[in-house]
Amino acid sequence: MSVDSGRLPDAVAVSAEALEVLRSNSGPLTTLVGRHLEEKLSWYRQLSTEERASLRLIAQRGIQGLVNWLQDPRSRSLPLVNELLGPAPTDLMRTISLQRALQLIRTIVEAVEQRLPGLMPDADRQLMLEAVLRYSREVAFAIADVYARAAESRGAWDSRLEALLVDAVLRAEPTEQIASRAAAVGWQSPTGVVVIVGSAPEQADAVFMSHLRRQCIRFSADAVVGVQGDRLILLLGGATGLQDGLERILPAFGEGQVVYSEHDGPIAYASRAAAAAFSGFTAAPAWSQAPRPVAAEDLLPERVLAGDPQAKEVLVSGIYRLLDEAGHGLLETVEAYVSTGHSLEATARELFVHTNTVRYRLKRVTEVTGWDPMTPRDAYVLQTALALGKL
Repeated sequence: MSVDSGRLPDAVAVSAEALEVLRSNSGPLTTLVGRHLEEKLSWYRQLSTEERASLRLIAQRGIQGLVNWLQDPRSRSLPLVNELLGPAPTDLMRTISLQRALQLIRTIVEAVEQRLPGLMPDADRQLMLEAVLRYSREVAFAIADVYARAAESRGAWDSRLEALLVDAVLRAEPTEQIASRAAAVGWQSPTGVVVIVGSAPEQADAVFMSHLRRQCIRFSADAVVGVQGDRLILLLGGATGLQDGLERILPAFGEGQVVYSEHDGPIAYASRAAAAAFSGFTAAPAWSQAPRPVAAEDLLPERVLAGDPQAKEVLVSGIYRLLDEAGHGLLETVEAYVSTGHSLEATARELFVHTNTVRYRLKRVTEVTGWDPMTPRDAYVLQTALALGKL
């Protein structure tokens, strides 16, 4: 990785005698810097021998770079980071963070400031101190630029990995492959996945996706953002306070409905939830009074009409068969209730039972299925389930 970043300003003019003193003491100064790092930085002592040697070499190059800069003003045109870090600045980034890299520079400067002025002729002490400060400032800026460039590159690569994970979940690829892609993006949540689908905004660039990801991390342990065509897809793991979190990120979506589906297991098995969310997004316009956002499980009738076999399976197995197996006339009571215009009295006459019996049975239907026949929307779901069950 060759980086042409950070170019030195005009050199400070010091005497030839001062330059000779600096050149002859570069070895002792490097040794002094090594001891100073050991004393001042606890994390430095925990590095391996090879890593410490690599950082001491950077300090040595830094001192030699200062000599070159003071000796030849034209050296300001040389790439500072390449001169300081050598041909592989990525070695530094693998070893320490940006914060520690700047701590390293500060500690090196402290050591040089303590020793170097005392070696200089009186007339050059202040000039040499100024030279050290100006040189170290440029080094700090240059190294920060290297880290920033690396972060941008890593962010672009992470976005590609996230797009591959989203695609794998949506395509229901083998679970091993989904798990591998999730590990590649650093997915941590062992269970609990939420898939969210909505319209993508006009400006769905890398900056927008990064901002949205940070918003999601506030209420979920993992957040993967992807855009496919005109749709914005989110995969969230370990979400807490999901409803409040969804309300906060709604403005990030474009116009239209936002549909989500939850999966209790690991992300490798979240493809059904993704399919439900996509199906719900397609079918959502059929329910004009749907809340925003809306759960895919609340759009079961509309998904069936749109040709979703998974929604049909849920309605038949989760409602019709449950009522049929529960017995006690629950299935017949629901059918009579919806066919007589949701009237308790008409249902009672139809079934030749008391009104309280109808009321009790409808309460049992709610307990068995989770859907309340006395609520118009739930009654529509139940009626669709009964029709599918008969078919």
